Amino acid sequence: MKRLRLAVLASGRGSNLQSILDECKKGTVNAEVVVVLSDKKEALALERAQREKIPAFWLNPADFAGKKEFEEGLLEVIAEFKVDYIILAGFMRVFSPVFMRGVKVPIINIHPSLLPAFTGLDAQRQALEYGVRYSGCTVHFIDEGVDTGPIILQAVVPVYDDDTEETLSLRILQEEHQLYPKVVRLLSEGRICCKGRKVIITGVREEKDCE
Repeated sequence: MKRLRLAVLASGRGSNLQSILDECKKGTVNAEVVVVLSDKKEALALERAQREKIPAFWLNPADFAGKKEFEEGLLEVIAEFKVDYIILAGFMRVFSPVFMRGVKVPIINIHPSLLPAFTGLDAQRQALEYGVRYSGCTVHFIDEGVDTGPIILQAVVPVYDDDTEETLSLRILQEEHQLYPKVVRLLSEGRICCKGRKVIITGVREEKDCE
């Protein structure tokens, strides 16, 4: 089966990028990260890519006339690498509907809550303030909303009475590092497809199942 080509977009430390890179190197995931892009010059994700000799690009939003032009710049670089999926790993920007209609491949994101609960920023703090007993993380397809795309997989963690935003975030992050590579592996095996909002995970995919 064809090895998937991935573009990863990250704004920070890139720990989820590293978890995917590690599984790709082990051979447990039939995929490769072929380009990493960031909107932050100091993003550790860029350093992680450079250590693996993966092309890494910083696109400074201030160098573009506006959001539209910045997104066009992203698409231009991504198009050069002929990727199968765009993977968001802590990329702290919301894409415009114009970008979403122009992109040619699916976009996958991971969010630190059990969607549809606690969308947007500071999901861990939202969970603590609401008083939930369980939280977690969600890998989902991106659509034109904010954290509203079809859900692929989720992982659950307990919320303890003495949790802080930091301790809960760390517990969720540990699950993210397991969940994201698992989703990439399922994608590489052709086992994920969408029927409307419902994501189907199959044994061996037949094309008719994904129509």
